[in-house]
Amino acid sequence: QLRLVESGGGLVQPGGSLRLSCAASGFTLDYYAIGWFRQAPGKEREGVSCVSSRSGSALYADSVKGRFTISRDGAKNSVYLQMNSLTPEDTAVYFCAAESIASTCLLVATLYEDWGQGTQVTVSS
Repeated sequence: QLRLVESGGGLVQPGGSLRLSCAASGFTLDYYAIGWFRQAPGKEREGVSCVSSRSGSALYADSVKGRFTISRDGAKNSVYLQMNSLTPEDTAVYFCAAESIASTCLLVATLYEDWGQGTQVTVSS
């Protein structure tokens, strides 16, 4: 059974860093595009970053460019999101998701077939 599990969220002060992990089981993550999305209270789910399955190329939302970095580790069957220079506007539940069809990832939530349960990130002093 395909499963994604996020971890690494928590409370961090503005300007701080966190690294989120997305561990996959039941499938080989390298064959999928993996996206990170977030949802803040009262707001729609927003695409943050994704990494394509074949090329490994990454895509970032404008709001996180230069601050967030997505990476994947095939040996650990995991994808990571390194988040630096965090601001209160980054506070949200962060989800990872897998998409098996397209070779190039897009930050469109409806394209993704399988989702993790999410991890809370709170940026506050």
